[in-house]
Formats: sequence, C-alpha cells, structure tokens
Amino acid sequence: MSVGFLFFETSAFDLFNSKIKRYRTDINSIYIFNWGNKKIMLVAQQLGQWAEQTALKLLKEQNYEWVASNYHSRRGEVDLIVKRGNELIFVEVKARGQGNYGQACEMVTLSKQKKIIKTAMRFLQRYPSYQDFYCRFDVICFDFPQKIAKTVQQDFSKFHYDLQWIENAFTLD
Repeated sequence: MSVGFLFFETSAFDLFNSKIKRYRTDINSIYIFNWGNKKIMLVAQQLGQWAEQTALKLLKEQNYEWVASNYHSRRGEVDLIVKRGNELIFVEVKARGQGNYGQACEMVTLSKQKKIIKTAMRFLQRYPSYQDFYCRFDVICFDFPQKIAKTVQQDFSKFHYDLQWIENAFTLD
C-alpha cells in the first residue's frame, strides 16, 4: 500500500509523529497532520469531493434535479439524492486512484448497499413527500489509471479517468 506524506525534514517529521491520525479511505490510507488547530488533509478526501461534484454535474446534465448531498443517518450515508419526474435516485459515488485493490465500483459491497438502503428508508420516513416516488439506487464510479500525487491539491478533471454509471446497481431485494 502506498502512502503519501507531506515533505518535512526528519526532525520536523518526528514532531508530527505523535499527532498523526490514520484514516482508511476508498483510495488508500491518508494521514492528517495536526499542528495546533490547523489540519492538512491529503488527496483522498479531495478526490472524493471532486467525484461527488462531477457526478452531480453529470446528473444535472441529464435533467436530474438535486435533492440532497451527503445525507447522513445513524445507519449510513448517501452521497447524492436526485429526482426526475416521479423518480428518486440514491447515488453512491466512488473514485479510485491506481492501485491493486480493484475498480471503484467493486468497492460498493453488499454491506455498503445495505447501509445505503437503510439510509434511503430513513430519508423517506423523514421526508414523506417522496414516499410515492419510484426509488432507484445508482452507482457512479471514477477510475484513474495513473498515479496521483497525494500531497498536492489537484484539479482531477485534468487527469484521464474512466467513468461508469450503473443505473439500478442494486435493489431492495
């Protein structure tokens, strides 16, 4: 597993060593360095945010109307919720850099699907005006075949990527 660090002199790195928190993400491990109240986040989260924004743009181009982003319940999270006509779509967005861990769409496991479904049910309970809508679960994936520097803020749209939009990726069954 490759891990990117910000470049510090060895002595400065030792100071940070006790302040590192490790998080597991879709791309690979990232590190957050705490220095006082400042945090420096590496590329994994930036890539995820870019993917969600790009997916929403794609959905809007297809005449879908935005309903919610990053809808949380105690059961999980749905990245995007959009509607078109009498159809409500819960969208999971995945982005992966080059790696040996498979494609982005393969990361939507059965466990993740169950969490998304439970969160969608909670959304429908909380917003009853959508209960008569036909509900669908889509997955939009971005796979980057090249390595992406993990320490520099990126404009990911400048990189080549493979886009895969799976409509009805999974169902309530």
